[in-house]
Amino acid sequence: MSFVLSTPKLAPGEVARLLAELPGWEARGDRLLRTFALPDFAAAMRFVNAMAEVAEAEGHHPDFCVHYNRVEVSLWTHAIGGLSENDFVLAAKVSSLDEVYLDRIDP
Repeated sequence: MSFVLSTPKLAPGEVARLLAELPGWEARGDRLLRTFALPDFAAAMRFVNAMAEVAEAEGHHPDFCVHYNRVEVSLWTHAIGGLSENDFVLAAKVSSLDEVYLDRIDP
């Protein structure tokens, strides 16, 4: 029995086109990556909690790592082993959190 995924893996040209609309994000391999720099640990944790709420609402969950006041975020669609439009939608929504939780993003 074959299984057909409804969310296709994006071609490199489509990844580049969508990435141009996401300042601060980079594509590395089959993942979207961004590091958010926050004022302190408490702000980083508030950001992570807000990101978790957005991710849960989207049904699409990022990988992340907290280093005191920095949050490294990695997005990819596990089921297809690469990037889908869902990754770019979630990246845009996570980026919109910067206005609420960050003094300034990225070093």
